[in-house]
Amino acid sequence: MAREVERQQRAQEGPIVGSLPDVPGIGAAMRLTPLIGVHLRGLADQALVEPYPGATITRAQREMLATAVSAANDCFFCMDSHAAHATAVMEREGGIEQVALLDTLKIGSSDGFDPKMTALLHIARTVRRDPRALSQADTDAASAAGASDADIQLAILISAAFSMYNRLVDGFRARTPADVGMYSARAGEIAEHGYSGPSPQAPPVAAGSRGAD
Repeated sequence: MAREVERQQRAQEGPIVGSLPDVPGIGAAMRLTPLIGVHLRGLADQALVEPYPGATITRAQREMLATAVSAANDCFFCMDSHAAHATAVMEREGGIEQVALLDTLKIGSSDGFDPKMTALLHIARTVRRDPRALSQADTDAASAAGASDADIQLAILISAAFSMYNRLVDGFRARTPADVGMYSARAGEIAEHGYSGPSPQAPPVAAGSRGAD
């Protein structure tokens, strides 16, 4: 309930940086210049969508790591959007029984996850908080739980990348939807095409209206 109250409070905030594109969330940063958008979307595709040599975690699990990092950073736009993306990927590729675990991630817990994913979530959250606090014991524990070297690399990559995305969104105070259902349509597109695939141009966000990039 506390998360929902804070989400509604965030939805009332407006940008504190002038001349931003009038679109919600990370879309504001992506539209600063055409090439910034290309590179931010491309990084998201490499971290979350494209095959990563040696990785054993699924595309949905990669989205779950992004959700967990964003939740730990209290970035509601990224937390809610990547939870929606994870859901859309599971609906498309299987694993729908794990959708309920997304709410667990939003409150900073790893309850219900298997040992490998629990270890990777710990790595991602540690890197988000203090990368120098990550230890050999942490990476050894993930390996012992069945994570490949590539899985551990991805957990660190996703944590670092999404901490940047989170800070772009909240540093600008980019608009955050009050209704998590606003992410569903774009989530379906991302599940099918990835982040750099075709997407309709997001319309400006009028006062009192909250959309999602």
